[in-house]
Amino acid sequence: MKKRFFITGTDTDAGKTYFSTGVLKAAVRHGDRAFGLKPIAAGAEYIDGKLCNDDALAIQASGSIALAYEQINPVVLEEAIAPHIAAAHEGKLITSSRLEGYIKGSALLPHDFMIVEGAGGWRVPLNDRELLSDLAKSLGYPVILVVNMKLGCLNHALLTIESVIRDGLKVAGWVANQGKDTMACYEENLATLKHMIQAPLLGELSWMPDDNVASSEFDTIYHALS
Repeated sequence: MKKRFFITGTDTDAGKTYFSTGVLKAAVRHGDRAFGLKPIAAGAEYIDGKLCNDDALAIQASGSIALAYEQINPVVLEEAIAPHIAAAHEGKLITSSRLEGYIKGSALLPHDFMIVEGAGGWRVPLNDRELLSDLAKSLGYPVILVVNMKLGCLNHALLTIESVIRDGLKVAGWVANQGKDTMACYEENLATLKHMIQAPLLGELSWMPDDNVASSEFDTIYHALS
């Protein structure tokens, strides 16, 4: 059975790509045909004459199915600002239906595990009428929330979960991402989220130089999603 997930975060720089690449690599280690998509990315630079986003490149390198960069990241914007503003500066119009078409085209490829990583948080605008959450609703994939464990995360996490459920989507689970610095009262904040979020905590992540430790964490998360 194909496993497909939409990855969102409590805010920008929550650790979505760290999670996406880690879980993709875990899927590959366990023999899955796996790939990820970053349908829209704002913040890019030219590499060999082509505009590329670092997160999209990392996702491209983490799967086991070879996809062209344009399939991974069909809409790439140069400025690292809100996507709808960056698009307006470039004279482009982003629509949910356009992004959905790209994603569903790639989803026709034979695969076992697929993730679609959003941009920023759940309610990021695509244009003056649509939000990124409209794309997630159209896809209907279960949602995984990456919680940036810092001051303010309780409000951000609970509002995001509430919005996902209100939009009629299943929350497959959430992960607590500590980043390089552990927040004050981390355990107490984690306990509050575990009590108030009616979805499984898939794992606790922390930035670390030890790839073997990180791999073990992501293997556990992969098994929880299987």
